[in-house]
Amino acid sequence: MPDITVSIVEDDPEIRESLALLINGTPGFTCESTYGSAEKAIKGLVEDLPDVVLMDIQLPGMTGIEAIKVLKEKEPDLDILVLTIQSDNKVVFEALCAGACGYLVKDTPPAQLLEAIQETHNGGAPMSTRIARLVVESFQITAQTDLTARETEVLTHLCKGKSYKMIADSLFISEETVRRHIKNIYRKLEVHSKSEAVAKAFKEKLVNL
Repeated sequence: MPDITVSIVEDDPEIRESLALLINGTPGFTCESTYGSAEKAIKGLVEDLPDVVLMDIQLPGMTGIEAIKVLKEKEPDLDILVLTIQSDNKVVFEALCAGACGYLVKDTPPAQLLEAIQETHNGGAPMSTRIARLVVESFQITAQTDLTARETEVLTHLCKGKSYKMIADSLFISEETVRRHIKNIYRKLEVHSKSEAVAKAFKEKLVNL
């Protein structure tokens, strides 16, 4: 299997270098490129797409959230995993709505970070447990849905960052059935992507993690 290629967008040179060393020093992963600003990243990433982008939020000039919006408009299938010190609920929600696949804080252990990159590449939506709890607890219910019990189970697993295969294995159903449930979830929640579904689930307290 080819290595998972990762690009890093981080303005702190020490953190940027340590992340690159971690990724390059782990079998199965390759650091494709590093950027110190969102502006440079947008130009470089569009020309040479990696499998996963690690995106900081606090950047000089354009913020990470603004960069995510621009990148997702240009490359809708690009997987972007936020890695930041910010754990403010509003920032987390904005990042997910912008198109981020997951959200981790910078004190995430190296092994867990690598696992999150792998999960992102496999279609998951990894999120620090503390971040998920903060989001779920902070937003009030704003709407009701008619999700079935099984659809709610699938959505819950999706919010925990599980891939389609992992959801299928956990619920003892086929991946095709998982895809069918997720299609129904998108329709009922009036969303068009995994990140939008996860963000809305958190905002409206549709799942219990």
